[in-house]
Amino acid sequence: MNTIEINNVTKSFNKHTAVDDLSLSVPKGSIYGFIGPNGSGKTTTIRMIMNILYPDRGTIKLYGTEHLGSKLDNVGYLPEERGLYKKMKVKEILRFHGELKNAENIKKEIEFWLKRFDLTEWANKKVETLSKGMSQKVQFIATIIDKPEIIIIDEPFSGLDPVNTEVIRSAVLELQSAGSTVIFSTHDMGMAEKMCDFIFMIHKGKKVLDGTLSAIQDKYGTDTIRIQTENGKAAFKDIPGIVKINDYGQMQEIRVAPGIDNQDILSRVLSKTRITKFEITKPSLHDIFIRIASPEEKEVQHA
Repeated sequence: MNTIEINNVTKSFNKHTAVDDLSLSVPKGSIYGFIGPNGSGKTTTIRMIMNILYPDRGTIKLYGTEHLGSKLDNVGYLPEERGLYKKMKVKEILRFHGELKNAENIKKEIEFWLKRFDLTEWANKKVETLSKGMSQKVQFIATIIDKPEIIIIDEPFSGLDPVNTEVIRSAVLELQSAGSTVIFSTHDMGMAEKMCDFIFMIHKGKKVLDGTLSAIQDKYGTDTIRIQTENGKAAFKDIPGIVKINDYGQMQEIRVAPGIDNQDILSRVLSKTRITKFEITKPSLHDIFIRIASPEEKEVQHA
């Protein structure tokens, strides 16, 4: 069963088409990652799901029903533009959000999540006294305080340190295990790879990817070598058959041309320097994103 069905949706602002004939199905209980460059249409799509914006054409259904103009029950939404009442105390603002959503056992839920996110000692502090990371955790709690069936979060890990990122990541996975369907928009390709059951990419308003990571990678083949050498990037100079080098300092990711034997590339590199590590693999989601979205990539592909 699909929790969300988007069918042939288009949304324009003046002469700019932000979302162009988009269709998408989000299965119940899945984590669905939305990726795409800034201005690609991700947030517009999310706002249409949330009834903040309405499509010019097409339909959006939650559990098989359109909800245009109506309050969305059992949907938690954490927008990219964070906002909390700064003069309110943490516990007060969480109670306020819980009551708005008719949450059950509000006091118990607030205490649980404050303890879980290491915020108990801040419960009676005003929001304005919190750090950015603490504020984001409070807003996350406010989003899920009523245990919504659908959770939509826009850039949930933006600006968080590794510890707080792990806290939010773990909480999202637990909510999914409890039955929630999760959509999150992110620029963190590594996190999308690790967490998402399905990945959807929108570029210039059009859907360009939609499926499991494995299916998306299969589409792009096994043209990638991740390799570490004693000479770094210099080891690949003047070696034919290399289309592109992504240089990560200690490791280089090499894309080879169609028809080129990966073993031939490795032999040529080995004749110039010592290889300390290599892996023939499918392209990463990061690399696929760049292939689709980068103007420089278009030049490489048409060279």
